[in-house]
Parts: sequence; structure tokens; C-alpha cells
Amino acid sequence: MQIRLYKEVSFDASHRLLHYQGKCHNLHGHRWRVEVWLSGCTDKETNILVDYNEIREVVDYYDHEIILNESDPMVPRIQEFHDVITTPGDPTSELLALLIRDEIERRYQNCGRNIIVDTIRVWESPTGCAELRHEDS
Repeated sequence: MQIRLYKEVSFDASHRLLHYQGKCHNLHGHRWRVEVWLSGCTDKETNILVDYNEIREVVDYYDHEIILNESDPMVPRIQEFHDVITTPGDPTSELLALLIRDEIERRYQNCGRNIIVDTIRVWESPTGCAELRHEDS
């Protein structure tokens, strides 16, 4: 059966935008909110599309972490004291939407399931988010 579902997950993390001039150039934190819409065929045995906790696991990777551009000179210094998640570019809500979408889809493709992230929104604040839709990729 083809179905669509929704899951929302929040996480707390700090980041900075290396290539941006303004407040976000400084290391700072957010309560991020991620909304994910998935579609695909349910498992024939369980009638489940995905376990909601698997989506949470992908997003929780970022929870209470420091997220920096892999070329940020702060990375080696902070790594002396704390783990750092590095990204291939500035860790914007736009890039995090792409990375989280890719990880969710990769996990299901690796087990032979064709699960599509139709839409993902990553909220950096209560008033601003990036949205990535499947048809736009």
C-alpha cells in the first residue's frame, strides 16, 4: 500500500557560518526543528512505512553537538575538548535539510526499501526554515 507520513523532531546544537558576514559568523546555538514527509509502500508484513524512531535517530545525530564547516579553522581547536560534526560547507538550515534527507533515504535504500523524502523543513528559529522538496532535487 502506498502511503505518506509525517514526523517532527527537535534538537539543540550550535553552529557558525564561516562564509557569512553578520551575527551568524559567531558560534551560537539553536533549538532546531525538523519536519519530514515520507512516502512509499508499506512493509507487507507489518503494514508500516517506517518506524518513527528511525527518523528520530537520524536527526538525533546532531543533538547537543557543534556543527561546523569542515574547513572552519575552529574545528581542530574545538576537537581538543569536544567532538565536532563537520559539513561540506557552512552548516545552514538549507545544507542540514539536504544532509538529513540524504541520510534518511540512504538508510532505506540500503535495506532495499524505496522510501522518498517528499518534503523536509529545517527550522533554525521559530520564524525561519529551509524547505527541500523531492521535485526540486
